[in-house]
Amino acid sequence: MNQIAPDPPRAPRDAWLKVAYDVLTEDGVEAVKIMPLAKRLGVTRSGFYWYFADREALLEAMIAHWEDKNTGNLIARCEAYAESICEAVLNLFDCWLDDALFDGRLDLAIRNWARNDAGLAARLAQADARRKAAMQAMFLRFDYAAEEAEVRTMTMIYTQIGYLSMQVNEDRALRMARMRAYIEVFTGRTPTPSELDRFMARHNMTLPCGEGDSMAASA
Repeated sequence: MNQIAPDPPRAPRDAWLKVAYDVLTEDGVEAVKIMPLAKRLGVTRSGFYWYFADREALLEAMIAHWEDKNTGNLIARCEAYAESICEAVLNLFDCWLDDALFDGRLDLAIRNWARNDAGLAARLAQADARRKAAMQAMFLRFDYAAEEAEVRTMTMIYTQIGYLSMQVNEDRALRMARMRAYIEVFTGRTPTPSELDRFMARHNMTLPCGEGDSMAASA
């Protein structure tokens, strides 16, 4: 009796997206091709078509994920409840420290990809405009003049884009120790010890010894 060999197991949709993400962030969009992805997953390319019509559908899924995660979460953090501009900016800073909220590697890969893709460049411009509007509204909420709100917003945007594009690998403890100074630069205000304590606690960190006392004295 002839036996029919079972079909090879298919990788789930998320696995295809994950391996495509790895290739995109490591080697750029030109390297995101179906056969090499299948080889990485140890499956046949036919499994790809259970989830995506073609390579363009996979690329679109990656762009949609970037829009939902990076832009969506950034706007949500800008709109989160805050009693001061310092607390509001610290809410936004959660994005720079939590990969679950904002994926810096993906953001850089999308920006590099958009250099040679006019359609994506237009979507990137729209995403940047939405981010700018949300950040500017955050400053306006705390009675900054419109021009000042825009300038402070652009200062933060350009700083973070530069941080990503230069692939800065700053020690996390050092970055957290400088948080008060960052807030002062971006807002012109000094965060309270309790505002910084809440921020640090969200990221499982504590203020350096004596930092809270020195801030209280300067407030």
